Amino acid sequence: MAAKKTEVVLKKILMEQGQHHITRKPIITELEKIFDKPVVSFFTSFQFPVMIDDTDADMLEGVLQKIDLSKGLILIVSSPGGDGLAAERIINICRSYSGTGEYYTLVPKKAKSAATMICFGSRKIIMGPNSELGPIDPQVAIVENGITDTFSVYNIIKSYEDLFEKAVKEKVGNLEPYLQQLGFYDPRVIEEHRASMTLSEDIAIRTLASGMMNGIAEKTIKEKIKIFLTPEHTKIHGRPIYRDEAVGCSLSIESINVKEMVWALVYELFMRTDHYVSTSVSKCIESSEHSFTSKIPSKRS
Repeated sequence: MAAKKTEVVLKKILMEQGQHHITRKPIITELEKIFDKPVVSFFTSFQFPVMIDDTDADMLEGVLQKIDLSKGLILIVSSPGGDGLAAERIINICRSYSGTGEYYTLVPKKAKSAATMICFGSRKIIMGPNSELGPIDPQVAIVENGITDTFSVYNIIKSYEDLFEKAVKEKVGNLEPYLQQLGFYDPRVIEEHRASMTLSEDIAIRTLASGMMNGIAEKTIKEKIKIFLTPEHTKIHGRPIYRDEAVGCSLSIESINVKEMVWALVYELFMRTDHYVSTSVSKCIESSEHSFTSKIPSKRS
């Protein structure tokens, strides 16, 4: 008997160390009782080089197919972002499977870039005082001398246009310095960047117009969410847009006080799942009964 008890305790310890799904299941179940809706968590790693992509939409759909969503759902989102088109697909999947045609999002810590777009698609965003959304302007990785840097597409376009404008205004003088600098830019690439900026903006505005900002003109929506569309306000892509700023943009925000019991549950679920996608897997999408994960990307030599 003692041996069996030891085995049970050891198994429990190993599951705790590995943060298996069973360690999070009771928390998700308790949150479902509080919100009276199914709860699904969607985490992608801030530690490993992964991004929101179409495979996440497929995994999420696999989870939603197995749940009674007649009351809608709450999607807990934690991610540095990724592909805007994948975010749009995730929005459509959540709306399509929800019995109410809508869903809520809950941000325990950070839902940035494309993850912010997923939040835009919800009817309501549930946030604590330290929850973060972020700008949705596209980013591009550029490799120079073996070193990869990430740049804002908006800033690349702006620097190109500023140089071009200065060259045009240079009526008298030496154009050579401007021409040399403009030579580093490929006009075809600039057009692709403009298209990606337009796409990101279009997805966000259309998503809001068909959801939490239904009935508001698209031009007005663009003005309301302008701090999300470019880094002019935040200065850099990674700078947080907190709850109060989101409210000021006319987003539908529900606040949770950090002293509330529900936030203690949300925080524990975040800590457990964030640890899981920082050590054992790169992505995790799960409900109280089902868990889908992605492996850690292999390092390339």
